[in-house]
Amino acid sequence: MTPAERKQVLLRLDPAVYEALARWASDELRSANAQIEFILRRALAEAGRLPGGARPIPRRGRPPKPPEAG
Repeated sequence: MTPAERKQVLLRLDPAVYEALARWASDELRSANAQIEFILRRALAEAGRLPGGARPIPRRGRPPKPPEAG
C-alpha cells in the first residue's frame, strides 16, 4: 500500500489525551499516528467490525535481511 492509497483524517484531541497517546506510542516504538491506527484496528476487531479486506498496517523501517544461502 502506498501512502497515496491511505485515507487522511483530521482528528482533534484534547492536548492531555494526545500527550498520553504520544507517550504510549513512544513506549511501543510507534508514531502517534500508527498508535491511533493500532488502537482503532484492535477495537474494531474486538467488536467484530474489522473488515475482512482491511490490509495489514504497513511495516516501517529497514526490510528484513534475506536468509543466507548455505
